[in-house]
Amino acid sequence: MTTTEVPPDAPAEFRDALEQAALAGFRSELRVFETAAPQGLAPFQKAWAADVEPTSTTDDNEYGTGRLVFLCDPSRPESWSSVYRMVVFAQAPIDQDMGADQFLPDVAWSWLIDALDTRGAEYVRSAGTTTTVLSTGFGDLASEGAGAQVEVRASWSPTSSALSPHLEAWSEFVCMLAGFPPTPEGVSPLSPGRFQV
Repeated sequence: MTTTEVPPDAPAEFRDALEQAALAGFRSELRVFETAAPQGLAPFQKAWAADVEPTSTTDDNEYGTGRLVFLCDPSRPESWSSVYRMVVFAQAPIDQDMGADQFLPDVAWSWLIDALDTRGAEYVRSAGTTTTVLSTGFGDLASEGAGAQVEVRASWSPTSSALSPHLEAWSEFVCMLAGFPPTPEGVSPLSPGRFQV
C-alpha cells in the first residue's frame, strides 16, 4: 500500500506515535488503508479508512465502514488535555426494528468504550454522538424499500504515544457496529502489517 511520507519537521511525539500505530493488528473482516486526512485540524495528522469485508462470504452486501483521524499538536490544546486526539466515524446498515430501538445509541456508544477499555487504551476526554437514520424509498426509489443505518462520531485523547491499542479498538468497534461479535477474550487480531505508516 502506498503511504505518505512523514514530514521532515514532524516532532518526536508524532513519529513515536506512528511507529506504535504500525504495530496494530486488525480483525480479518476489516480492510484498512491509509487515506487523506482533513486539513487544518492539527499541525500533524494521519488518517485511515476501513471497509468491513467478511472473508467467509462472496456476496455484495454492505456491512459497514469506518474512518479514523489521528491528530498531533505538541502545544497540547486545552480541550484535548493531551498532545494527541483521535477522531472516529463509523456507520453500518441495520434492520429497521433495530433502528427503532431507543436503546441503540447507548448500546453503540458502550461498544466503543468497551473496545477501548478491553484493548487497554489509555485516554481522556471521550465525546461523541450516535445517530440512527431511518429511510423509505418512494417513486423511482420505491424498490429500495425501507432501511436504516447507525452512525457514530466520536473522539478521545490518547494519553501517550502507544497508539496500537487505540487502532485495534477502532477495528473492533467498526466490526461490532456492522453486526459481528466481539473478538473472544484471549484471541489476538491479525498480526501487524496489514498497513504501513
